[in-house]
Amino acid sequence: MSIKHPLIQIQNSVHSLRRRTSQDSSQSVFYSDLLPWMSSTEPTDTSTTTECPTEAPPPSDPVGDPAGQVSPPEGRESPLPLDGRSRRMKARGSSTMPLLHRDTLSSSSERASRLQQEKQMLIEEVKAQKELVWILHKALEAAQLEKRTCAEFLAEEDEQQRLELLRHRERQAADLRGRLEETKMEAETLRASLTDRDTRLTEMEKKIRLLMEKNTAKQQVIMKLSDQVTSCLSDSSGSILNFQTHKQLQQQIENLKDDMEAYKTQNKFLNSEIYQLTKLWRKSSEQERSLMVKCAYLEATNCQVESRYLSVLRKLQDAKSLAPEQQEVVQKMIDDALRGELKSVMKLSADRDYDEYGFKIIPDYEVEDMKLLAKIQALEIRSHNLLHQSLQDSVECPLLGRWAQYLAGRSGDDLCPSPELKVLLRGGVPREYRQRVWRWLVRTRTRTIWEHHPQRYNQLCEKSQTSPHPASRQIQLDLHRTLTTNQNFSSPSGPALQQLRRILLAFSWQNPVVGYCQGLNRLAAIALLVLQNEEDAFWCLVAVVEVIMPQDYYTKNLVASQADQRVLKDFMAEKLPRLAAHFEGHGVDLSLITFNWFLVVFVESLPSDILLPVWDAFLYEGTKVIFRYALALFKYKEDDLLKIQDSVDIYQYLRFFTKTISDRRKLTTIAFNDMNPFPRRLLRNRRALHLVRLQGELRELEEQQKKFVTESAEQKNKELEMGSEDDDEL
Repeated sequence: MSIKHPLIQIQNSVHSLRRRTSQDSSQSVFYSDLLPWMSSTEPTDTSTTTECPTEAPPPSDPVGDPAGQVSPPEGRESPLPLDGRSRRMKARGSSTMPLLHRDTLSSSSERASRLQQEKQMLIEEVKAQKELVWILHKALEAAQLEKRTCAEFLAEEDEQQRLELLRHRERQAADLRGRLEETKMEAETLRASLTDRDTRLTEMEKKIRLLMEKNTAKQQVIMKLSDQVTSCLSDSSGSILNFQTHKQLQQQIENLKDDMEAYKTQNKFLNSEIYQLTKLWRKSSEQERSLMVKCAYLEATNCQVESRYLSVLRKLQDAKSLAPEQQEVVQKMIDDALRGELKSVMKLSADRDYDEYGFKIIPDYEVEDMKLLAKIQALEIRSHNLLHQSLQDSVECPLLGRWAQYLAGRSGDDLCPSPELKVLLRGGVPREYRQRVWRWLVRTRTRTIWEHHPQRYNQLCEKSQTSPHPASRQIQLDLHRTLTTNQNFSSPSGPALQQLRRILLAFSWQNPVVGYCQGLNRLAAIALLVLQNEEDAFWCLVAVVEVIMPQDYYTKNLVASQADQRVLKDFMAEKLPRLAAHFEGHGVDLSLITFNWFLVVFVESLPSDILLPVWDAFLYEGTKVIFRYALALFKYKEDDLLKIQDSVDIYQYLRFFTKTISDRRKLTTIAFNDMNPFPRRLLRNRRALHLVRLQGELRELEEQQKKFVTESAEQKNKELEMGSEDDDEL
């Protein structure tokens, strides 16, 4: 088990945490320094101007006047003495002081609350990082334990001791399964207790809500009574209230005050109970979460142990040094493992064999050796998903938020190419937005065609009905070979196959040069699954064949496809020299494997959760993405391929190794980071060079064929002439 990728994740997480912390701290310091400066130095503060009316400044006292009075001008009397004006100014100044003090207090409270929120966010992030470090530490311990186990296994010289060691590991796996079941039962018990506490908490909240409503009603009654008392006291008629009535009102007010105090005390008691219940609920939630993490870790460890056990059995099955009795024992153990009912392991989630697009998650293999491999693959995928589920949630949620933010306020035709969109597409489009984004990408690629012929697809469908195309028979034969592991195309009479047939017939009339080529059915099927519309899928096929792919990629001689295989070989020698030399030394021709990758853009070669993100980037960036991912696939499994020293085993491994890849983020990182630099100009130049060479070879081959035909005809003529001369002599 490699820990290179988790360590890189930890480094990236710590880096992002430090950067976010520095940004938050700098923002907090800015506001905490800026707000007091603004409140203390700016004389034209908006809050002050709105609170205090604008008045002319009062006249200043004359120097040397002990009385503090100002004599009016001649012929006029002073309307107010100076001491009255000064008192009014002091009163006005004293009234503005509480407003300024109130603003300062509100700003400081806002800063304190904001700092408290930032502190809470940082504490939660630190907790999450600690959990991540704990999980990775446990994974490292598991890897070390596995290493020691393998070392013990290899250290044993006797085959009987090795089999005994395998049985011991199987007993350990059974013990782990028992512990896992006990932990699950404990988790169920905690969930039941948590549900009971939630019910009690809901009841307490209802009681508090009723008490608050009663308290509000009583406060309204008190306010009404206070208004009545005030109105009675301010009556202009000066009538004297009845003493008895006033005394009764005062008694009612006192009673209501007592009730309010009692309700306040009761509320405090209820609040304390709610606080205690909340603490218990949080504690139980943390315990449940820790137990779930523990269960996931134990189940992942169990899957890893069983996967390694099956891998060892497979290696023992291939070993030729075993005695016949030992081979029978190994074969029996393999049969028992294949017959075992491991439904919880063979499914990635409960009762789910197919993904959202109808693809089968775990492939079916007809050969017995491949069935064992499929089971090993299922265990590896299950283990990987369990160990990386928390990390995947932390990545998918921000990705979905970034896409939602980018698409907010944009219509389907309002998207435009940009570096931000390129980065988002390389990371993958969420399923909620994939149909919309693909439709825009296809429309952008084929805009010049469908704007001039908006009814093109309907016209081609009508033409295909009235005039059968020569390729219609081949299309009908290939329909039932299209995506056989997908639910939507499994039924011969299903609507998806009929839609696919109309799309392929329409394209055969759209492009007479290509007509139909094997592989176009899979391209159109992927477009139909995602876009869910016949016409959009047709234009997607047009975009791939006529715009994105080079010319002559799907013609009869497939000359551009063959040129790309030579370009890939050049890139392999540059980017992966050890692996290229390994293939060259064993005489392995990669084009036998990769030719189909390029022709159908990895359809039915990669799992659907990796295939569709590849297509997201491919529809935007073009064929360069195919080269990046082809090299990334070999880089991903480079160490395993270098260990194989037989050409037959290499070919057998290359047939299925793409199906065993489960870490999409690692593959994407290799494709778009480790394969850099990857300039488009270099790809274009190498493509042109190999295309010229290949066309020259084809011309030379055609000349040789013509020469051979001519020589064959001349030889036949000579033979005929010699035969006629012999007949004449006779």
